[in-house]
Amino acid sequence: MSTAQVAGASVVPRERVASPLGQVLGKIGRYLATVPRASLATLGRAASMSGQVVRYVITDLPTGRVSIAETLNQAWYLLTVTMLPALLIALPFGTEIAIQVGAIVNEVGAKSLAGAASGIGVISQGAPIAAGLLMGGAASSAIAADLGSRAIREEIDAMKVMGVDPIRRLVLPRFLAIILISPILCVIIIGAAVVSGFSLGVMINGVIPGSFWQSFGAFASPTDFYFAIGKTVLFGMEIVLISSLRGLEAKGGPRGVADAVNASVVLGFISVFITNVLITQVQAMFFPTQVG
Repeated sequence: MSTAQVAGASVVPRERVASPLGQVLGKIGRYLATVPRASLATLGRAASMSGQVVRYVITDLPTGRVSIAETLNQAWYLLTVTMLPALLIALPFGTEIAIQVGAIVNEVGAKSLAGAASGIGVISQGAPIAAGLLMGGAASSAIAADLGSRAIREEIDAMKVMGVDPIRRLVLPRFLAIILISPILCVIIIGAAVVSGFSLGVMINGVIPGSFWQSFGAFASPTDFYFAIGKTVLFGMEIVLISSLRGLEAKGGPRGVADAVNASVVLGFISVFITNVLITQVQAMFFPTQVG
């Protein structure tokens, strides 16, 4: 072998290796190029499905095209998966408020204001958020898992081939069902939290029952209750739309269903917190708290 051949054999072309900083910048660039566009597309599909659901509510309810049996069946199923967790959350929630407020009012000698905390904290903020998180956790996962399993078994495609709209057949009954059960969940949480706070305040902190209910009624108003119910219903509507969209678009077998459930729960929680902040600001601007 000649010297030229040996020299040529020893020369190995070297590929350009990107620096760690270049790799990071490349990933950031690909992320900024794809994720915002995909997010906007998903938001557009969600808005389109929301419009269809609202249209079906307006057109199908008066004409009786909505399946009442399916709606009641879904309402009962969603209520069974959320009612017990609602009680389990409401009892320690009301107790914790009574303990914290009781320690403060005892120091300043204002035991008569113990009921105000339940009137302000539970009705205005605690109950709607707790109900929204329950629906965003239990109800949304159940809806996303059901619709996602149908999607990966190609049942959704089969319905479209037969001319059946899956939004009208599957999403609309769940949308109406969550509207039916969300006020029930809110009332359950309010009642359990207030009763637990009252019991602890009277038996442990020595609060007079009459002063508790007097301060409760002075700070809590029917407007707060109506806003709490309205927020809970709006939370449920958002959660059904989010979980239904993620479930109908599930792909990739069981892994896709799990991803749809995870995404629906996370997005549901985010929507609950954002919507609660917006509605609370509207309530504070136009319906400020007044002591009765």
